[in-house]
Amino acid sequence: MDLNYRRQWDSYVKELHEKDYGEQKAIYWEVKYPLPLSNRDYVYVRERRDLDVGGRKICVVLAKSSSVSQCPEKKGVIRVRDYKQSLAMESDGSGGTKVFMNYFDNPGGMIPAWLVNWAAKTGVPGFLTDMTKACGNYSSYCSNSK
Repeated sequence: MDLNYRRQWDSYVKELHEKDYGEQKAIYWEVKYPLPLSNRDYVYVRERRDLDVGGRKICVVLAKSSSVSQCPEKKGVIRVRDYKQSLAMESDGSGGTKVFMNYFDNPGGMIPAWLVNWAAKTGVPGFLTDMTKACGNYSSYCSNSK
């Protein structure tokens, strides 16, 4: 949820910020893709709810693409128009977190097989490792940001 922190630890972020687009607050996110491919960008809305389900504290984050007309497309960047994410987290009771995430996006354009294979075998597992490390370092980031 902390976009400033995400920009620090996620090496794929080129641009990431929240902005009011008229009546709607949305997030703009540009993702770096390897050459010779074009970067992708997203405009999306998200919502967080902290739930108490029978004494279990569960954090739910929902995000989906939005067609905000006030956010123009950039030349050379492909707009991802079909993006949806559902995330639920709760403590595992021993200092860790159980996470469920359902994620879909259609990156558009022609994605070569080598990139799909790299993403499945290396990119996604590497990103999850980076995210786990970032989660562990978040409290010290918050302490140092004050």
